[in-house]
Amino acid sequence: MRFIGTIEAKVDEKGRAFFPALFRRQLKEGDGERFILRKDIFENCLVIYPEQEWSRRLDELHEKLSVWNKAEQQLFRQFVADVEWLSLDNSGRFLIPKRYLKMAEIKQSIIFIGMDSTIEVWSKELKEKKEQNSSDFGTNLEKLMQKNQDE
Repeated sequence: MRFIGTIEAKVDEKGRAFFPALFRRQLKEGDGERFILRKDIFENCLVIYPEQEWSRRLDELHEKLSVWNKAEQQLFRQFVADVEWLSLDNSGRFLIPKRYLKMAEIKQSIIFIGMDSTIEVWSKELKEKKEQNSSDFGTNLEKLMQKNQDE
């Protein structure tokens, strides 16, 4: 499953949003409509993981950690503690818990961004502000691709 593209949507007063039909079709073709919601590690956005992708990432993280290392156990605990199982209602909506709305600074307008195996959910205002302050995408991509060619 590869999610790509950007889709704008609204959150209602109860914190519900319609899951984009394009992404919903991909989930039905893949591993169903069960997914995990978590705040992103680096950005003030939310990340939706299809169940299969969440399991893969947990396995990958768990393989790198020792159950006998206190700091590593705390790291794992932090990663898994604040997640939500999400499901879609009959209308294709899902509920974003209030604490997640606050964490991601979501008020009403949101942007879904397909990030290959996951989907990010951004506050539209926050994403637009971030894009205005971002560095040159083309230059950064060029540097990355040249670096990989040199290796």
